[in-house]
Amino acid sequence: MDTRRTIYLLTGIAVAFSVGHHVDHLIRGNAVGWPVNGDVNAFTMSLGIYPLLAAGMLLYRARRVGPAFWVLISSGGAALVGLLHFGPLAVEPPHLVHGGHDSPIVGWLAFGWLVAFVGVLIVTSIVEARAWYAARQSHRAADRRLAAEGIDR
Repeated sequence: MDTRRTIYLLTGIAVAFSVGHHVDHLIRGNAVGWPVNGDVNAFTMSLGIYPLLAAGMLLYRARRVGPAFWVLISSGGAALVGLLHFGPLAVEPPHLVHGGHDSPIVGWLAFGWLVAFVGVLIVTSIVEARAWYAARQSHRAADRRLAAEGIDR
């Protein structure tokens, strides 16, 4: 599979996990904000990822952005979701995710979904970083060939 198709596929998977996680917030009813209620919080801000992803897809299709753009989006997403849900500064720590459901099984499935979501974002970041590095190496090799021939780009 070529790099562009891989990035489209991984981005689609990450979007599915993101939507699923936002739906889980709505089902639990905790840590939700505008447009569900009047609060502006992390939930509200995280909804901004969808227009950013749509614009990114259009720009990627037009070849105006490349793997570096997606590295920033995916790694930033992994860091943001990780910080908001795990660690000492978590706004919504794991016990609120799995404890926010009436059924413990559903709660643990929601928590597993969250962990998988972060995992997908990390794997996606790695794949995109490798694609970015390969593209940079290719450009550098082309520049060296042109320089050897006395051609300035």
